[in-house]
Amino acid sequence: MLSDISFDDGRHHRAKLGFVVLAMEQTIEEDMMRLAPPGVGVHFSRAPMANQVTAANLAAMVDGLANSAALILPDGDLEVVCYACTSGSVVMGEDVVCSELAKGCPGAVPTTLVSGVFAALDTLRARRVVVTTPYLDEVNQIEVDYMEGLGYEVLDLVGMGITNDADMVRVTPGYIRDLAISIDRPDADAIFVSCGALRTVEVIDEIEEATGKPCVASNQAMLWHCLRLAGIDDQLVGLGRLFREH
Repeated sequence: MLSDISFDDGRHHRAKLGFVVLAMEQTIEEDMMRLAPPGVGVHFSRAPMANQVTAANLAAMVDGLANSAALILPDGDLEVVCYACTSGSVVMGEDVVCSELAKGCPGAVPTTLVSGVFAALDTLRARRVVVTTPYLDEVNQIEVDYMEGLGYEVLDLVGMGITNDADMVRVTPGYIRDLAISIDRPDADAIFVSCGALRTVEVIDEIEEATGKPCVASNQAMLWHCLRLAGIDDQLVGLGRLFREH
């Protein structure tokens, strides 16, 4: 056996973040891998779910969350474990989701994508928001009720009415940008583009430049929140006011 092997702290010496994504997810993994700063590892597991993004299908995910979290990096010292779905977070509830994540990954701080959104809105002092989503009306209403229950005022919500996650990932960034800009109102503090499947990170700066207001997008807010929970304070370029100033 060799006795002079050379070791260092590895590629992910600053922090390791774990994400439980939907079984059919196609956007979040690439966004996190591309945007995470050097020295921060992003690691993934998938939770079973049917392709149709309905309230019933989202609620049924709860039984698989703990097992999925346990598979991310067994004994890998994750700093944070996050359920990476906006709509699922509000359908099941943050407390329920975090409880399941903690069962599977007890050494990490548990959180959800939507917890990152709310932390971002609070940090930006945004209480009155306009929202756009790709979801069906039944999911949109749950999201509005959830946000208003936390004290946010949803001035308007425009949904795209898309059922399948596989179609959500194909919505062009240009369309997302134009829709987000179109729903802005003078009395809105911020624009929230909801859903990790959307490629919103590519157009956040364009939305903010056109409206003069902060844009909070699901994947941007999730990464920001997970990094801050892990003690990583890097300011990343191209991801809006949230990352530039906070």
